[in-house]
Amino acid sequence: MKIQTVYFDEVEVNEDKIITFPFGLPGFQNERQFIVMDIPENPMFSVLQSVTNPDLAFIISSPYVIEHNYEFDLDETTVQQLAITSVEDVSVFSIVTMKETFEQSTINLQAPVIVNVKNNMGKQVVLNESRYHTKHPITSTKESEEKTDARFNKENR
Repeated sequence: MKIQTVYFDEVEVNEDKIITFPFGLPGFQNERQFIVMDIPENPMFSVLQSVTNPDLAFIISSPYVIEHNYEFDLDETTVQQLAITSVEDVSVFSIVTMKETFEQSTINLQAPVIVNVKNNMGKQVVLNESRYHTKHPITSTKESEEKTDARFNKENR
């Protein structure tokens, strides 16, 4: 099937790859079918494109790339809704907000997108974890610390 997209114009998609979100996404409850599209030559980011709304797409990334110690417990309701039987069934993505500069961009670690890759069912869940934020800096803490250290060292020479 062919769909119109935000970033790639019209593309052919394999219907077997369509992810169904039975409850939509927060703020987009009527949008229930999406597809994950790779961005050529950019393995860090992908696009979560609505199949039915050509103007709706999100830049996504693995939260584990940004926050290496990222972890959370998935609630039993979500496990049942997505028919998850094993941790190997799950892919986790986070929505990225791209800003004018990469360093200003943020990633939503508080509301990851969970996908059961076996049945292509998805849900965006809101975590009740105060350590994760909706606008977590996209640059890793280590990179930020290195930049801060470099700036500090440069300023103190």
